[in-house]
Amino acid sequence: MRVFILLFNAGTDNEGVHSIQIGDRNVILMFESEDDATRYALLLEAQDFPIPDVVEIDTEDIEELDYHWKLVPAGFVPEGDLERLLLFPPEQIVAETDWNADSPPEKETPKELQEMSDAELERMRRKLEGLL
Repeated sequence: MRVFILLFNAGTDNEGVHSIQIGDRNVILMFESEDDATRYALLLEAQDFPIPDVVEIDTEDIEELDYHWKLVPAGFVPEGDLERLLLFPPEQIVAETDWNADSPPEKETPKELQEMSDAELERMRRKLEGLL
């Protein structure tokens, strides 16, 4: 299924995906509706975030990478404070993020990738490039 996510610095080496913190997890929001994703991006901008790009991807690309995610269906109506986060960014933002608009990403290789073969890494690289 095709969905929309929010990316900062889309198409660069310093690309970052927008996520919200729920408990101890960072959760990527996947919007069924491009209009909902655009509205959310504008709300982030109003909170002094850099302006994210709304990018269409396939849900399998996020699911295969084992990220935590939440699908926000078109016409979604929140029924509580937790669900409200899916349509409205929280009033407080994380003071320190894993992504920085002004600096390149860290070059540390996760342990899972260190144990992958070159062929597996190449397959994953192609999938990630397909997100762009």
